Amino acid sequence: MSVFGVPTQALFGQLLIGLINGAFYAVLSLGLAVIFGLLNIINFAHGAQYMMAAFVAYFLLQWAGLGYWWALLIAPLAVGALGVVLERTMLKRLYHLDHLYGLLLTFGVALVIQGVFRNAFGSSGLPYAIPAELTGGYNLGFMFLPTYRAWVVVFSLVVCLLTWYVIERTKLGSYLRAATENPALVQAFGVNVPRMITLTYGFGVGLAGLAGVLAAPIYQVNPLMGADLIIVVFAVVVIGGMGSIMGSIVTGFGLGVVEGFTKVFYPEASNTVIFVIMAVVLLIRPTGLFGRSQ
Repeated sequence: MSVFGVPTQALFGQLLIGLINGAFYAVLSLGLAVIFGLLNIINFAHGAQYMMAAFVAYFLLQWAGLGYWWALLIAPLAVGALGVVLERTMLKRLYHLDHLYGLLLTFGVALVIQGVFRNAFGSSGLPYAIPAELTGGYNLGFMFLPTYRAWVVVFSLVVCLLTWYVIERTKLGSYLRAATENPALVQAFGVNVPRMITLTYGFGVGLAGLAGVLAAPIYQVNPLMGADLIIVVFAVVVIGGMGSIMGSIVTGFGLGVVEGFTKVFYPEASNTVIFVIMAVVLLIRPTGLFGRSQ
């Protein structure tokens, strides 16, 4: 059985790959959207922080004997804590300056982190085993569905929707949004705005860390694993709308699927299709699909 001359099994296989890539695009772009939307910082170190979490998971397994489930908890917290240190020591000095300064600083931090890890571990990937509970898969008849990949898609979607709910539908989220618009007023109500900003940045970095642990069993642990991915993720954020939480989720998963199908019908364009879509969207709607006009 085929669709437009393409076997159904290959089509659904690419759909699965697209959903997996889309899950990582969504979680990473969500972290970027949280940081930019609430702090107005373009965090170019996001890819390096994603990579660091994968290495933390690897170190926990090799040195402490702690497996995947512990890593899923500890690695995002550890990388988020490093993000808090970065925000307190460097980024807080740039809030009153143009966005470009934050971008240049985080870009430099990313290069330093990648250089240190590449010098220590080389460029070859380090294997990280899938947890025993998530090995195997299901034969759906038209395709084989690996259990771990299904877990990544479902878990990523749950994390994204919970984050959206907290920011858009809870009192905490309203405080966060208000603090970006009028920090002096929020401070007058007894809210510690600097601490809130720091924890928000740490949370956004923690989302990148979570994606890094999820990616480790699929893509292996590599010092450069975030370098190419972060360019695509920035494109996803721009298409969805800078700072838009729901825009990051929808466009992350959607563009992953588009990229997967492009590999089936026109493989030559699979590496550029997201950037073509970005150019078209910016021509029609400069603020992005879900962005708000200033």
